[in-house]
Amino acid sequence: MTHYDFNLTINRKGSGDIKNEWLKKLWGREDLIPLWVADMDFATPPFILDALKQRLEHPILGYTSIPQEYYPSIIQWVKDHHQWTIKKEWIAYIPGIVKGIGFAINALLKQDEKVIIQPPVYHPFRITTEANGHEVVNNPLKRIENGTYEMDFDNLAEVYDEKCRMLILCNPHNPGGICWPESTLKRLADFCHERNIIVISDEIHADMALFDNKHIPFATVSNEAANISITFQAPTKTFNIAGVVSSYAIVPNDDLRDKYYGWLRANELDAPALFAPIATIAAFTQGEEWRKQMLDYVEQNIIFVEDYCRQHIPQIKPIRPQASFLIWLDCQDLKLTHEELKDFFTNQARLALNDGETFGKEGSGFMRINVGTPRSILEQAMEQLVKAMKEHIKR
Repeated sequence: MTHYDFNLTINRKGSGDIKNEWLKKLWGREDLIPLWVADMDFATPPFILDALKQRLEHPILGYTSIPQEYYPSIIQWVKDHHQWTIKKEWIAYIPGIVKGIGFAINALLKQDEKVIIQPPVYHPFRITTEANGHEVVNNPLKRIENGTYEMDFDNLAEVYDEKCRMLILCNPHNPGGICWPESTLKRLADFCHERNIIVISDEIHADMALFDNKHIPFATVSNEAANISITFQAPTKTFNIAGVVSSYAIVPNDDLRDKYYGWLRANELDAPALFAPIATIAAFTQGEEWRKQMLDYVEQNIIFVEDYCRQHIPQIKPIRPQASFLIWLDCQDLKLTHEELKDFFTNQARLALNDGETFGKEGSGFMRINVGTPRSILEQAMEQLVKAMKEHIKR
């Protein structure tokens, strides 16, 4: 068994990475530890890099067809990890999940039709919808006793009207890290099916369930769910290959698939660039051991942050994620305004994190931290946070 070293610190500066390159643009300073963008600081698995290098040994990078192994690798991976048997014709490449959402909005909705989202939630759901000229209807999640969230079906019924034709589901949830229970997904499917609402299920973190939690694909919970759903998945988060855009859609319903995939084909948006299928095949046929070791490391990073906050910064309460490498930090006990909280993390702790209001006003008082990084970097970040807290208390 190969042992992978997730403690290795890699200098990403100069690689064009957004995590570092945008610090000055977004925060006005560059002396920050960047723990914001949702990619990891771990080396991309060697078997993926080897597959790409092997293809680069051929001197022509011309038009290429999709490799025969592409669809079987996705089908087997989804079956093995999510017990979902899908068919080749259900699958189509898409050049990114946010783009896939935008395509679905344009292909399937009339201009006066609305999209429901469930904040606090991944902000491009709102941005992409509004930028395409559609109204966003908010169905906020409810906080529950353990600090995490549940869906508010009473509110969903209240905010719904006949112009609501699409709901974008974050499953697992970002930033809350929730693996939605089957009962919740089934209830959502019943609600949406009865009202002819298309559910776009963003499942990019599907392969990163933690602490013995289980991801359940929305389309698997009932026939109703399968008939109204477009599921988006990708190897990009799990295997740290976001720069190789390798997302795909799964649509079981024939009519919905014909409409959506027909629109993609008409614009040649279902045709992957050369390296996307190669990276996907390598990830899904060789990646299981790497995935397991990576998740073990991420779990230990989460526990480290929990313990550190409990011992040194009890005013900040990490909400343990059930999936992914992102932790939702409850900072409400600091009693800071939104702007004060951002200033505290940026200019006092010198950390670049996503502020909670990015995900909707429901995220006020929260910050999102990316722990997909070597422990040494995380330790330095927490030390800076403690030092900033001590200075803050003195004031």
